[in-house]
Amino acid sequence: MLQNLNIYGRIVWLKWFYKDVCLKIMINSENNTYKSPFCSRYSSKEMLYIFSEEKKIKTWRKLWVALSRAEKELGLPISSKQIKELEDNINIIDYETAKKREKIVKHDVMAQIYAYAKQCKNAAKIIHLGATSCYVTDNADIIAMKEALKLIKKKLLGVIKLLCDFAFNTRNIPCLSYTHLQPAQLTTVGKRAALWTQDFYMDFLDISSIIENLMLLGSKGATGTQASFLELFKKDEKKIELLEKKIAKEMGFDRVICLSGQTYSRKIDFKILSVLSSIAQSSMKFSYDMRILQSFKELEEPFETNQIGSSAMPYKRNPMKSERITALSRYVLTNLLNTSFTAGTQFFERTLDDSANRRIVIPESFLAVDAILNLMLNICSNITINKKVIEKRTLKELPFMATENIMMVATKKGGNRQKIHEKLRKLSMEAAAIVKEKGEENDLIDRLEKEDDLNLEKEEIEKILKPENFIGLSARQVENFKEKFIDPILEENSKEIIDKFENLI
Repeated sequence: MLQNLNIYGRIVWLKWFYKDVCLKIMINSENNTYKSPFCSRYSSKEMLYIFSEEKKIKTWRKLWVALSRAEKELGLPISSKQIKELEDNINIIDYETAKKREKIVKHDVMAQIYAYAKQCKNAAKIIHLGATSCYVTDNADIIAMKEALKLIKKKLLGVIKLLCDFAFNTRNIPCLSYTHLQPAQLTTVGKRAALWTQDFYMDFLDISSIIENLMLLGSKGATGTQASFLELFKKDEKKIELLEKKIAKEMGFDRVICLSGQTYSRKIDFKILSVLSSIAQSSMKFSYDMRILQSFKELEEPFETNQIGSSAMPYKRNPMKSERITALSRYVLTNLLNTSFTAGTQFFERTLDDSANRRIVIPESFLAVDAILNLMLNICSNITINKKVIEKRTLKELPFMATENIMMVATKKGGNRQKIHEKLRKLSMEAAAIVKEKGEENDLIDRLEKEDDLNLEKEEIEKILKPENFIGLSARQVENFKEKFIDPILEENSKEIIDKFENLI
């Protein structure tokens, strides 16, 4: 072809050819295809696989095998050879054939049945017998969500373990507590961490309940009446009941939903997303507190040796992991609204407006919570405590907090409670003005020592001003919480705990 062209023609052809080749390379390049950040940055391989196309289709095929096996055992004309053929091809998936077929029929389940049937010629006629699409889609969704919930539970236990250990080890370290984000009284570092832990403990109870009570849809037919199975089994209701029990047992469930339309009630999705949302709430609370405490320089999340905090400010140590938790948690919280609308707008026995929404909302919410817990595990495994900063900030505010105790001691020594209160109020205001207006140190103690009306010696005031005198039962509360609530669940689930995740970007 080139030899028939002049020099100019050859140049034009080569430019066109080069452009065409480059375009094809670009189109086929992985970097030219959008990928969810959950796949490339945030979520674990284990969670990604649970919601992968491969896992979904394999689960569909296992459900078809379970259905055929149960139907055979209950008397339908299905041979062992057909069952064996279906079993042998569960993991051999012809994605290309299914993809081409779906373009024609516009139905993903029928496309997969077509591809499976081409591989299983003897069993082709008994695949999906009596079932509707939701037999595989809804049951597979329940199976995937149960597996995902179990993974979430393991990581949640890890977070609880790490946070509880941190709380116990720091239960005696006094620090400022805050109401309205203003210094209030003293608490301890460990007591605050125990409050974080308690939120996650409540999430653990909820997720455990959901896992325990999650039921398979079973084989309910096109509108939930099981009419097709009634026909197949010649009106034998007992066999239909046994059919569901056999399928449930093979798929790892002990119960099926009693009533359904074509789908299981979408309120189940809402309940599951509610648990994920609750974990996101707990994580967001933790991350906000950590971000504020890091700005105070009291606590810091792990900062790796070569980590860069800012492209412009080399000294920065931004709490980027906690900030990411906040961002991802916000995403999960808003997704809960999606499941609310879906549950509330399912006309009669079902509409298809749930499908596209659920394909996105359910997997992405699980991937987001997985990512959140990966971050939580990373942070909680190595929180930096700057004890000197905590002590300095505590002592700076302590004189104001000690005024009530000082008033009680001075009153016990014969002083007039009302007069002492007024004196302390005035001295506190004067000291506060020094701090706020002149930027100087809090000199309230010096003022109190010079005040004859209080009738207190310097040693008496200093004895009152020990931070450990102001933490109440903080340490004991942490010990009781650990012993009565956390230790039992950690011991009971000791083999299920995941308490490390280091492969963060």
